[in-house]
Formats: sequence, structure tokens, C-alpha cells
Amino acid sequence: MEQHVTPCEDAPPPLMYRVERPVFDEAYLHTQLLHPRERSPKTIRQRLAQAKAIALSFLPILTWLPSYPVKEYLFGDLVSGLSTGVMQLPQGLAYAMLAAVPPVYGLYSSFYPVLLYTFFGTSRHISIGTFAVISLMIGGVVVREAPDSMFTIQALNGTATNTTVFIDTEARDARRVHVAVVLTTLVGVIQLVLGLLRFGFVAIYLTEPLVRGFTTAAAVHVFISQLKYLLGIQTPRFSGPLSALHSVTAVFSDITSTNVTTLIVGGVCMVVLYCVKDLNERFKKKLPVPIPGEIIVVMVSTGISYGLSLSENYQVDVVRTIPSGLLPPAIPDFSLLPNLVTDSIAIAVVGFSMGISLAKIFALKHGYSVDGNQELIALGLCNFVSSFSHTFAITCSMSRSLVQESTGGNTQIAGLLASMVVLLVVVAIGFVFQPLPQTALAAIIMVNLLGMFKQFRDIPALWRTSKIELAIWLVAFVASVLLGLDLGLLVALGFAILSVIYRTQSSETCDSASLFQAAECTGIKIFHSNSSIYFANSDLYLNALKEKVISAAVCVSVCGIWKVISAAVCVSVCGIWKVISVAETHTESDSEETRFLEPLCPVHTLILDWTPVNFIDSVGAKVIKEYAAVDVCVFIAGCSRTLLAELRTLQFFTGVATPEMVFPTVHDAVLHSRRRTAPPTIPAIQ
Repeated sequence: MEQHVTPCEDAPPPLMYRVERPVFDEAYLHTQLLHPRERSPKTIRQRLAQAKAIALSFLPILTWLPSYPVKEYLFGDLVSGLSTGVMQLPQGLAYAMLAAVPPVYGLYSSFYPVLLYTFFGTSRHISIGTFAVISLMIGGVVVREAPDSMFTIQALNGTATNTTVFIDTEARDARRVHVAVVLTTLVGVIQLVLGLLRFGFVAIYLTEPLVRGFTTAAAVHVFISQLKYLLGIQTPRFSGPLSALHSVTAVFSDITSTNVTTLIVGGVCMVVLYCVKDLNERFKKKLPVPIPGEIIVVMVSTGISYGLSLSENYQVDVVRTIPSGLLPPAIPDFSLLPNLVTDSIAIAVVGFSMGISLAKIFALKHGYSVDGNQELIALGLCNFVSSFSHTFAITCSMSRSLVQESTGGNTQIAGLLASMVVLLVVVAIGFVFQPLPQTALAAIIMVNLLGMFKQFRDIPALWRTSKIELAIWLVAFVASVLLGLDLGLLVALGFAILSVIYRTQSSETCDSASLFQAAECTGIKIFHSNSSIYFANSDLYLNALKEKVISAAVCVSVCGIWKVISAAVCVSVCGIWKVISVAETHTESDSEETRFLEPLCPVHTLILDWTPVNFIDSVGAKVIKEYAAVDVCVFIAGCSRTLLAELRTLQFFTGVATPEMVFPTVHDAVLHSRRRTAPPTIPAIQ
């Protein structure tokens, strides 16, 4: 006979959780259970092990190179290094234009820092080198400190009244290189000092919406700056507030002088690059390595420019001189430092934020960890040491990092090989790229901005999820577009900090009975707040507490004395509230006044649930201590050991506040309160 078994019959019994222990308070825990362990002195072996760990943390390459699995990793690193190096070349040349320095300095910046990061970096997959946002920020500073107007020369055309004004480009470029190098030196020093001081956490203040809004605005600036190269027109480069609007106005004012040949070459390059990127994206699982569209465009456009003499016959601007070999090291001109401090701080923080965010993504994907402080040190050394060899500031590039990881790169051996590819070009065949049209480099830059422009999709997503984060995104974008990247970043940071203050001041408060839909014990109120208690929100915390607990009382203030009508009498002296409750029972001989003052709000115990509280300052501690002076008994529950240490430092446990009023859990506090207020047991008469 077939039996039908219901699912309930086979269900396992519910898990039971039973704990039986005495009620603990902080006085008992601190004196009886928590005894600090005595630290024994370190042995020589322990000290040597600690020194070795410090050395390995400073030179991460020593942790993985001795055990490098050649058979498993070498081929992937070789393919990845060659692919990334081929990509480094055109991007180095192009991003040097953004930094307002000659293209060869982009190649220098694609060699020295990459070589150094191999030894000092903790990420195995990011590609260090030139990056559009950082290059643009450098270019803004360089143009500000060395504008074209500083290098104008008037030449006579036969007569004293007929003169021609032209720009001494050689002197201008030399000055701009000096500015970029000194700026890079200062950026490196700042990053190095922050890393040594263990300030790797500074990146957390650049939240993801802020960074994405900022980089989207940077993409707008980059796109606008490349319009004149794409069209082949001559316009001045602007910096500072409203520079983007001035640049657009200048381009459209002179658009009638567009060089058609330049526009055609640039347009064709953009179409080819876009199609190649689309093919790489669609068939990335089938292609062993991505199609190197950028180097193809560079080589083909260079060949066409050389064969057709585009520079002489069609007035197409080309890269021109690329000196062979590496320049000898030189000491930067430090007299420029005072004007560059603010800019260097912004570039240092943005560069590190870009690098660590991408490094963490790859580390999470491949199951290893990166050290934020060591990354700061690594970037600082890359910028500082390389600046003596005429480089400008660098960070990691998202597009190159994706190529380095997707083509099989396992370690920074791939980055080392990529730097060797760049070195080969600089030393041996750099002259080949002298006929390269600048419009082709502009096309490379513009097409690489597509990924950043896709970040506009964040707006509808943030609208559905978080209005505050949407506001941060929009403020970062609008401020950076209108005010420039340096001031825009400062405004965005200020707004992000204000949003944190707003959230702490507008945190939700409630009593735990309504929060957890639990039954409330008579006379006991459990107050729960989702924020820490400090000077900015201590009054709000106290007001919310009064509103929740004494909502039945109607208080009237006369000369600092508060009188509760029909419920209780509250006396306020110097901010101390005193609730006077009248006995609930009365005899027939009680007066009418006594009957009238029978309490409507019989709360005798307040339990402050401080489980979410992370910190408290002296103002918050003072407010809570004053509130603890009322006849209503105040207990605190759920404090972390860090918070308790802060309370002791603030001398909170003096006077009315004692360790006996602090309990490890809310349940401990409730049990203690119920026992304290329970009526005494009368023994039976024999």
C-alpha cells in the first residue's frame, strides 16, 4: 500500500539556541574576565622574521619571483607583454599631446615607470604608464605655467611697420617639459610620503560615484581638447574654470579653416579603430589575442603620410622629431615647486585612486591581495625616480590592464616585457614614427574614451538605487566640466563629505520593539540609533530620544523650569531633565491633586542600544551623561571594546555614570532592569 508522506514529516527538527549564564555588566567584565595579556619580549629569531617581512613587503617581487613557475606562466606573460607593449607605443605618443609635451616624452613615461613597478608593485595585472585623465591634468598645469603668450616673438617683414607674430615652439616645449617633470617629482614625493605614513586609506574618500563622475568629466575635457587636432585647426589651449567652454568656442569660431585632408585621415582612423574594438569585444572568446588596432592605425597612417608627404603637400600636422636613444638623467628645476603644490596633491590622489581600484578588481578576480600602502610607495617611486629621466606622472590604464590580463598575463613579467618593447622603439626605430599624423593620435585618444562615456549609464541606475550617490556623481561631473579638473575634484570631495554629515544627522532612530516587532517590557524603553554620537548630531540624538521616550509629556518652559502637565513634572536645570513620577496607587484619603498627577508615561528604565555606534566624542559623551542624571534609570548596551576605551579616555565613568550601567547585550540590560524593578517577595507567615 502506497504511503503518502507530507514534507513536514521528513523535515528536520528546528535548531535550538540556549544560553544560560549570569547577567554581565562592564564592571564585572573589565575587572574579572578581561585581563590584558603580558607581552613577552621578542626573540632574535622573531625580530629577524619581522625584518624579513618588512623587506619583502617593500620589494614584493622577492615574494613571487623565486618560485616563478616558468612552464606555466612564461608563455602567457610573453604574449601579454608583447600585446601590451604594442599598445603602449601609440598611447604613449598620444597622451603626451594631452600633457602638452612632445610625443617622445610619452615613450619615456611608458618605459621607466613600468620597469620600476615590476619590482615594487603588488598587483600582478595592472598596466602602469600614461593615462588620459592624469595626462590631461598635467597638461592643464603645464599650459597655465607656460602659456603660448610667454613665447611670442615679433619678426619684421621688410619694414618697421609690418611685423609677424609667431611662437618659439622650441623654447615653449622645453619650458613645458620642465614644468611637467617638476610636477611629477612632487607627485612622487607626496605618494611616497603618504605610503610610508600608511595613508593608503585616503582612496576611500574618493567614492565610486565621485570617481566615475570625475572621469566622465575628464573624458569630456579630453574629447574637446582633441577636436583641433582632428580638424587640423590652430587654437590656443585654455586652462582653469570654463576652459572647456572657451575651447569649444575657439574651435567653432575657427571651424571654417578646417584642413579637409586632416579631417579625412582622422575620421578614417576613428572608424577603423571603432570597428576593431567592436570585433575584439564580440569575438574576445575566440581570438587568442586582441587585434592591435592602434598600432595598425599608427603604422598605416605613418606609411601613408610618408608616401604622400602629407605634411608638405597637404599641411597635415605630424609628430616630427623623435630623437633616438634615452636622454641622460637631470635634476629638475625645483624653483617651480611653490606654484605646483595644490595640483600635485590632486594628481597624486587621483592617480593612486585609479590604480588601487583597478588593482583590487583584478586581485579579487584572481584570488590574491594588494597592499594599498605599498601601492602608494610603488607609484611614488615610479613617479619620483622616473622624473629625473624626463617623464611625466603616470598611473594604471584600464584599457591596457584589460589587455594585459585577458591575453594571459600572470605576473608583472608581462609589464617588464612591455617596457622592453617601448625601449626598443625609443633606442632603435623611433625615427620611423616622425611622419605620424597628429590627427591619427587624436583619433586613438577619442576612441579610447568610449568606455568612459558609457559611464553616463550610471545616472538612471543611481536614480533607482541611491539619490545621494547620484547627487555626488552629478556634482563631480558638472563641477569638473565647468571649473576644471583640479577645482572640480575639490568641490566633489567637499560635497561627498557633506553628504556623509547629512547621513549621520538624518539617521533613523526607533525603539527596538517597533524595529524587531517584539513585545515591549512594561516600563522599559530600548532606544536604537543607526549613527555614532558626536558634536554634529548629539543634539539630534537627544531630541529623538526625548521624542521617543517622553512623547506623552507636554512640556512648558518657564525661566528654565519645565513643568509637565497631566503626565509628569520635568525639571530642567543646566540641561538636566528630571522626571518625577507619582505613585500609581492611592487611598481614598488622597487629595484631588494627587489623583490628577498620576503618571501617563510610567517609564522607569531607558536602554540605549549602541551596537551601531562606532565612535563618540566629548560632546556626545557629555550629553549622554547629563541625560543619565534623571530619575529614569539609563543603561547602555552593545558597546564595542573600542567604544568603551573611548568612553574611559573621555572620563565618562565618573559621578552618575558608572561601569555598572553598561552591559554587553540588550538582553543583559533588560534582565537586570526587570530584576531591579521587581516587587520584593513577602515571606509567608507560618
